[in-house]
Amino acid sequence: MLKRARKKNVKKIICIGTDPEDSFVARDFAMAHDDVYWTYGIHPENAKKLNHYMLSKKQGAEPIAIGEVGLDYHYEGYNREAQIKLFEEMLQLAKDNDLPVSFHVREAFDDFFAVVKNFPEVRGVVHSFTDSKKILKRILNETDFYVGVNGLATYSTLPTPPLERILLETDAPFLTPTPFRGIINEPGYVYEVAQWLSRNLAVDFEIIEEETTNNAERLFCFPDSVLR
Repeated sequence: MLKRARKKNVKKIICIGTDPEDSFVARDFAMAHDDVYWTYGIHPENAKKLNHYMLSKKQGAEPIAIGEVGLDYHYEGYNREAQIKLFEEMLQLAKDNDLPVSFHVREAFDDFFAVVKNFPEVRGVVHSFTDSKKILKRILNETDFYVGVNGLATYSTLPTPPLERILLETDAPFLTPTPFRGIINEPGYVYEVAQWLSRNLAVDFEIIEEETTNNAERLFCFPDSVLR
């Protein structure tokens, strides 16, 4: 899978954590592979797991970001108070460690905007955006956050952010882009997302490559990045 990604000119991959144990699996994977990075995060669905490590003792490779973290009110029985409490803790963690954040937000943007307003220093990306033009406009106007565009864009009618605010992503193993629907998603398929953006925005593919790469470098500050 990594070899296929490199053949598509994907030179850096971020392996996302969704709970403490999963985050350290991502860490170990990243430590074993060149140009793979990891994040420490607790998905809002795991908000009741409040006995978690908060990186008080840093071990091994440092995470490139905090995430994915946020708010998700999609499924019945969600605990709004627990999710907000965890989200605030993770934003404080990001602030304390000067790390960007990968935000997961679904059907919870009113609370999201209210919470992040209290953490103006935090930078990040609204991962896998699936909401309306109105909400996208609020993200663009009220925050400096980037917006993640993945395979979902290739088979839906979601609004497209301006290029200067786009980060390419896969959400692998989910949201496989056209024409590979029905199989497991993987990092190399971000190439198809870039191709779709090139057609949709009527912008040369090479410009999509360059601009979205620069956006990612600015946000995540990869250790060997020439951009800061």
